[in-house]
Amino acid sequence: HAFCVRDPCGFICLLLTYFSVFYADYVVIQYVLIPAYSDSVWCSLHGVVFNLILLLLLACHAKAVFSDPGMVPLPETAIDFSDLRSQSRMNERGCEGWTVCSRCETYRPPRAHHCRVCQRCIRRMDHHCPWINNCVGELNQKYFIQFLFYTGLASLYSMVLVVSAWVWRIRSEREGAAEGDGEEEEAPSKHLIVAHYIILLVESVLFGVFVMVIFYDQLVSIITDETPLEQMKNRLMKDRPSSSSQHQPHTHAHTRKPRIPLLREVFGRGSMLLWLLPLHSTPPSAGGISYSALPDYDV
Repeated sequence: HAFCVRDPCGFICLLLTYFSVFYADYVVIQYVLIPAYSDSVWCSLHGVVFNLILLLLLACHAKAVFSDPGMVPLPETAIDFSDLRSQSRMNERGCEGWTVCSRCETYRPPRAHHCRVCQRCIRRMDHHCPWINNCVGELNQKYFIQFLFYTGLASLYSMVLVVSAWVWRIRSEREGAAEGDGEEEEAPSKHLIVAHYIILLVESVLFGVFVMVIFYDQLVSIITDETPLEQMKNRLMKDRPSSSSQHQPHTHAHTRKPRIPLLREVFGRGSMLLWLLPLHSTPPSAGGISYSALPDYDV
């Protein structure tokens, strides 16, 4: 089952992502490494490391795009909700926090929200991201954060390489001018090289700052055990008068777990070094990967 959504904005963002990655690789290899480091082992070393980062970036991106974000399964037959409106009955069965989605016409577990783009309820939904054309939820948040990390790392690495190559080119031009070498035959291509340098620097700065801000927000939401949707809902609840306190049981109750267990729920219970790889990890302890779409009700 493919989880890639048919969203025009999402497809445009996917194409832009792949174009930016391959353009950066082309400029770094063709105009940075080969001219500046062709006579050194650094050319091969930087080339291997940079392409390894891009390979991990694309692998994490593909996993985030095509992985199930945690869609709540739809019932095979229509469910009668008429006798399930009583909150007391939900509490009796130990299903507090479960709600009914009027759009999906199904039960959804605590912390699940409906995505208007995916047209499904997503467990622990963070947000819908057009850059992966998918929701960021309980089961693919790990891959999304890894994608952000490697995008930021690739942006920083390309900036360092471009600046160092630019400095090398300025020095070599000065030395060539001092020695009286003819630089007329190199002049036509020099403007093209400088243009590629500027475009790659602008791309690296924009993408780098953008993904690092989102990366920070993602880590904060994990550590505080609150998705952006839950943060917004809690702020609205605080701003409301005290008469709405009767609806408080619907909000997520925080037990203030330690940070490392919260991170392990997203990245897996193995070694922390494995957190950097887009490998399948054990499902989160809260909720689990398999559960009945219908809670323990007598329908």
